Parts: sequence; structure tokens; C-alpha cells
Amino acid sequence: MILASRIRTVLLSVVLLSVSSRAAADTIVLKNGRRIIALSAVEEGDKVKYLTSAGELSLPKSIVDHIEKGGSVPMAGSTGADAANLDITPPVMQSSGAIAEVEHGAVHDGAIDREYISKLEGAARSGGRPANQSAALGHHLAANFELSRGDMEHALSDARTALNYAPEEPALLLNVGYLLLRRSEFKESLEYLERARRFAPDNPDVPKLEGWAYYGLNKIAQAVAEWKRAQALRPDKEVQLALDRALADKQEEESYKENESSHFKLRYSGAAAPALAREVLRTLERHFSAIESQLNFTPAEPIGVILYTQDAFSDITKAPSWAGALNDGRIRVPVQGLAGVDSELSRVLKHELTHSFIAQKTRSACMGLAASCTIHAPAWIQEGLAQWMEGQRSREDAAVLLQIYNDNKAIPLSRLEGSWLNMSGDTARYAYAWALANIEYIVQADGMGDIERILDRIGAGMATEAALRDVLHSGYDDLMQSAAEYLRKTYAR
Repeated sequence: MILASRIRTVLLSVVLLSVSSRAAADTIVLKNGRRIIALSAVEEGDKVKYLTSAGELSLPKSIVDHIEKGGSVPMAGSTGADAANLDITPPVMQSSGAIAEVEHGAVHDGAIDREYISKLEGAARSGGRPANQSAALGHHLAANFELSRGDMEHALSDARTALNYAPEEPALLLNVGYLLLRRSEFKESLEYLERARRFAPDNPDVPKLEGWAYYGLNKIAQAVAEWKRAQALRPDKEVQLALDRALADKQEEESYKENESSHFKLRYSGAAAPALAREVLRTLERHFSAIESQLNFTPAEPIGVILYTQDAFSDITKAPSWAGALNDGRIRVPVQGLAGVDSELSRVLKHELTHSFIAQKTRSACMGLAASCTIHAPAWIQEGLAQWMEGQRSREDAAVLLQIYNDNKAIPLSRLEGSWLNMSGDTARYAYAWALANIEYIVQADGMGDIERILDRIGAGMATEAALRDVLHSGYDDLMQSAAEYLRKTYAR
């Protein structure tokens, strides 16, 4: 949340688009000696409110000793957090002369030759094992081509069809398991990976991918076991980094208590009261129902939630020191000093839960700090919708956003698609405000149904601007102009 009293200064400083490696910060010093670095902090009544990348949080004033104003804090780009964003390497089928021959026929001139693949299928109906292998290979190659183009739906369809012709081929089973991982369908992925293990018990790709599946299901001990097995079979830098991060999670969480509800698996530090954990689950279930209704979507996989002390949150996530919460496949929230769920924590939980909904609805895969994040919905949709769901609106920011837009200094949405981790604090505040304004316009103009349809198209592999044109009949420039006009009509005095 951007503070209303600071919005004009903050946003006008953004028009220079100067991205710094450090941002101004305040430090909250607690009476127990711990220090919390925030983008800004103010005393209001019996609370100290402080701004983070996830919004505004608060602490009881009774546990705060003093606030140190005007320090500086390194931004995320200098923390090494990006190193966790590995690609999940797909399994590889060993090359041979037969593969090369089918590859030349199945995919050429930048397209899939469906007529050639149909001939392979015809030969398989009347032929023996070699003909079935060729038909399977044709669909496998088509799946890989579609994956390279971001067409997950058709890639998975071809990968499954390949298995119809060679149901015991480990590489084909691994490929389906891999594609399901990319779609965050962890349970179904494990079914195919277990079948692959029966036919290839010593293939290191099986435990490598099963580790990611278990991590996505919040089963850290099983993930660690699989990644250790993968490393014993074939040392892999990608797996080693995943294993190191998972071991850190496992060590931190060994003393944690567990709780769960219909849609959540929660682990919490012994420093957090059991009553708080139960209240967090009740709050999340209430928010789950609200977001489920708004997006007309129910996540298939359980959502992991971790409640940390402030120190543990910083140590485990390696997030910027101003970060107040994180969603990397699991919702990670520091709750130190809280005895119950106040309005600020409730809002942050709803914000982070929205990210979980978007990830599963768009078939994104972000399996924890130890693994890859394959995020399909761009950051401006993610953060704009998360803010809208938690109840934020553009009223306080409208005047300055309009001034920046009218001066032709607005950041194009195309530049707000990727990670915001390297942004300065001021630029990030602007990005959050502009993202919210565009989402707010879409919702107010045509309802949440358009958001739902845009997310569905992104999940099917469509580029974001193409999804906007398909649903809204508007590209990025048109959307920004419409959002500015909406702000003018709705909030301008």
C-alpha cells in the first residue's frame, strides 16, 4: 500500500525512472533488541505502521523501543535472491538415427507436420513395435516444439498421445510428469513419475522431478530424500541448489508445529501461539471462499503456509529486509509480536493468497525457494489483482498517476511484466499503484469475468497482450489510456 501522505513526492520522483541499488528506509527497533527495516514507518495511536513490498503492516507500539528514520537498505537485486529462479530442465531422450529421421519429418520449417505424424499413426495401427515407437516419437517431438512456443495445453496433449503408442517408455513418462510440474499439477505428476521409476529405477531425472513435485506439495522431507537420491545417481548443480535450500527449510521447520484446514497446510514456529495459527487458518479459509467466488476457480492443490519469527523469515527467504511477506509457492509470513490476526495481517494474507490463486489458475509453477519459478501471469497483473482483492483502490494515488501519464512519463505495462526485484523502493511504489489502476479499470468496466478470461488465456499459453486483445479488444497502450480516463472520471476533482 502506498501512503497517501507521501504519494506525490514518491511518484514524482519516479518520472526520472532512476533505478537505484539502494532505497530509503526506516528501522524499527524492538524492545527485545531486534530490528525491522521498512520502506517507511509511522506511529499511529497504539500501533507502529510500516510499509513493505507486500503492503502496510503494523506492530503493537508496546513492543517498539524507537524508530530510526532515513537509513538505506539494499534492494533485492543485490541479495542473490534471483539465483533461486532456476529453470527446471526437461528430461532428454537419447538421440539416434531413427530419432533424427522422425524429427526431420515431424517438425520442420518452423511448424509441426501433422500430415506426417498422421502417417506415422497409420503405420502404427498395422505395424509392430518400431512403428509404434515412431508414432510416439512424432508426438513427443511435437510436444517439445509446442513447449518451446509456450503452448502448454497442446504440448501436454501431444505428450500424453505419445504414451498411447509407447506406455512403458520412461522418457515419455518423464516428459508428461515434467509438463504437469510446469502446470503445478503435482499429484498427477507424481503418478507418471512413479510409473517411470518402475521402468527406469536408476534414471536420475525421476528423483530430480519427484523432488520438485514433493516440494510443491509442501512435503519437504520427501523432497530432500528424492534430491539426495538424484545427487547420488548423477551430481547436478540445479538439484544441489534445490537440495541446499530445502535442507534449510527442513532444518528450520523441524521444531515447527503443524495445523491444517480444508485448503491449507500450515506450519508455525513454536514462538507463535497455537491460537494465532488457528486464527490464521480461519482467516485464510474465509479469504479463500471470497477469492474463489470472484475468480470462479478452485485451486486443486493444497496451499502451504509458514508463520515465522522475523529473524527466521529473513534467514530462510533471503528476501529484501523490507519485505513483509513472500509467496514462492508457499505463503511465508513473519508474525512476531502478534497475538491474533489484526486487519493488517488479514489484508496481507489475502494479498498473498491471491498470488496462489493466480499461480494455479494460470498453470504457473513456483515450487519454493529451492526450485524454479515459471510464472505466466505478469507482475503487473499479479500485484494489481492482489491489491484489488485485499481492498485497495486508486483514490489516493489517482491525481499523481494522472499527472505522470499526462506528462508522457508513465512506465509502459510491457516494462512491468517481469520481476520487480531490482526496482528501487520509489519505482516499486509507482509500479504497485499503476498496476492497481489498470486492474481496477478492467474490473469496474466489465466485471471480474474479464479478469477470469484473461487469466485463463494466459494459462493456456497466450501472451499477456494477446490475451488482452482477445478479451478486451485492447492492447497495452489502449488499456493504459482507458485506465487513465477511468481515474480522471472517477477520482479527479
